[in-house]
Amino acid sequence: MTDDQLKAVFKALADARRLAIVHMLERGGEVCACSLLDGLDISQPTLSHHMKVLCDSGLVRCRKDSRWCYYSVDAEVARKISASFALLADATAAGADTGAEGGARTCAREGSCDCGN
Repeated sequence: MTDDQLKAVFKALADARRLAIVHMLERGGEVCACSLLDGLDISQPTLSHHMKVLCDSGLVRCRKDSRWCYYSVDAEVARKISASFALLADATAAGADTGAEGGARTCAREGSCDCGN
């Protein structure tokens, strides 16, 4: 996943309503927009806006059937995000194993930080 793609997903998830929508989708698989509306205290146009942001980020897919829209989390994108976090966790664990003794790390804000490094 590119940095721009990750940024779009994180930006989409930064909104509490969109995060709630994704939680609804992960529990329900493919969900009709009308079911999403029943679970949220928002108008249909507001839901449409949130769904556009989520779909544009690539995290959510839309399937139209006649006049109904059915939404689901894109499993491939979710796997890529999970893999990105796994790499981050591995890198963090490796850094903790190799360079944490005796204050060997330095702070990026040298002199203006009270973190002790």
